[in-house]
Amino acid sequence: MRQMHKALIAAALGSVFYSQASIAEVSANIGVTSNYLWRGVTQSADGPSVSGGLDYEHESGFYAGTWIGSIDWGNGNGAEVDWYFGYAGEAGDFGYDVGYVYYAYPEEEFDDSNFGEAYANGSFGALGFGLAYTLNADADDDAPFGQGDIYYHISYGFDLPQEYSLGLTYGYYDFDIDESVWGDWNYSHVQADLSKGDFTFSISKAQEESGDDDTKFVVSWGTSF
Repeated sequence: MRQMHKALIAAALGSVFYSQASIAEVSANIGVTSNYLWRGVTQSADGPSVSGGLDYEHESGFYAGTWIGSIDWGNGNGAEVDWYFGYAGEAGDFGYDVGYVYYAYPEEEFDDSNFGEAYANGSFGALGFGLAYTLNADADDDAPFGQGDIYYHISYGFDLPQEYSLGLTYGYYDFDIDESVWGDWNYSHVQADLSKGDFTFSISKAQEESGDDDTKFVVSWGTSF
């Protein structure tokens, strides 16, 4: 599970295709982090994770791609494979990005974990906001990560001296579940990301209901070409 496909995308193929009618680009990315966090919760048992992906982007605003990262949910090591497509553009000072992402977990230990989301993100200057809605899932509809879950987020970025930047994010996960069976899973989380070049230092904290409420200190590196 990840919320990085727009922040750390692109690795192994970096070519550009031209025609008289359009320009399209294929890019690639690789990355490593001391702790793979997704919506405030570790996906790597608070250990390191490596990742890579490929992305196609057309001048019309259409894009598609795939991303793979190593995970550890405490029941064995595995991989997360994401597939996504969408459309992004600008209308004056307002930026928008709508699309669909499918989170797949191929290993047998992660049966019934696959799910897909529709997402809509916007930006106005340094302010970002958006939501993701679970459309389809292997889990039962009234279970966590089943159909109907909604994740909301808002962020703000600052430019700092010496080419540093600071990003602040608040997110809230609203699970559409049978609370008489599952209890209360809804939670919020906050994160601060200090970046320079290809490196990012993050501090993250989620509420107790997330099941992972320790304060996280994370160092990440990623590049695209």
